[in-house]
Amino acid sequence: MSLAAGLLMCSTSTMAAPLHSVMFEENTSTEIHDFVAAGHTTVLIPIGGTEQTGPYVVTGKHNIRVKALATAIAKKLGDALVAPVLAYVPEGNISPPTAHMRYDGTISIPRSAFAALLQGAALSFAAHGFKHIVFLGDHGGYQADLREVVAKLNRKWAQAPGHPLALYIPQYYGTVDGAFAQTLLAHGVTRAQIGTHGGASDTALLLAIDPGAVRMAQLKDSGLPTPAEGINGDPRRASAELGQLGIDEIVEATTNAIRTAVKNAAQ
Repeated sequence: MSLAAGLLMCSTSTMAAPLHSVMFEENTSTEIHDFVAAGHTTVLIPIGGTEQTGPYVVTGKHNIRVKALATAIAKKLGDALVAPVLAYVPEGNISPPTAHMRYDGTISIPRSAFAALLQGAALSFAAHGFKHIVFLGDHGGYQADLREVVAKLNRKWAQAPGHPLALYIPQYYGTVDGAFAQTLLAHGVTRAQIGTHGGASDTALLLAIDPGAVRMAQLKDSGLPTPAEGINGDPRRASAELGQLGIDEIVEATTNAIRTAVKNAAQ
């Protein structure tokens, strides 16, 4: 084989094939292999949850939201893929029911199963050459679990040369109660209306991503849902316009945090 032919083979083997999309599951095995071989080794693992959010918001709220946000973040990063959404998460005890499991439409798994699921996914990506495995959690109830799994994975990998790195990005979830809450306050939405679950903040983000996932007409006709219906806050103050402001803030903050973490890891 000539030197020129060898160099050509080397060049084409590391050239990334055009990806169908940033979604991992929408690409072929070969496309993913070539993408990683070209040095694009970041994967985002979006974690949602299936739970009640009162009478007017669909139970897949977290899954819809985290998929859309992770997709936007991956596009902004330019060198990352988005793993399939993890929709089964701890939502309270099943029997007797606690937390969100007290309401219809919620699905829960044990924390041990959740941790094993996260670890298995991360180890799978690492086995295929991904070096930066980023956990993005859309639900407040398992943020501590994410931190623990990331710490465990990094301890496991620490001894291997050129080892992968698991990343927990608190800015993804923290922006909702931080910068976005301040934005809502600046637009005249009160703390009580913002709420902590199913209020103006929660509902506005979903309206901006998928208006059909919110039964806004019924909400306006029926009035404010009560805490007994699983709601804290006032979703009637929500709008897609306000939600888009929050989406922009989450995407920007998370993208910057990932870039910083990857840069620091390389030093």
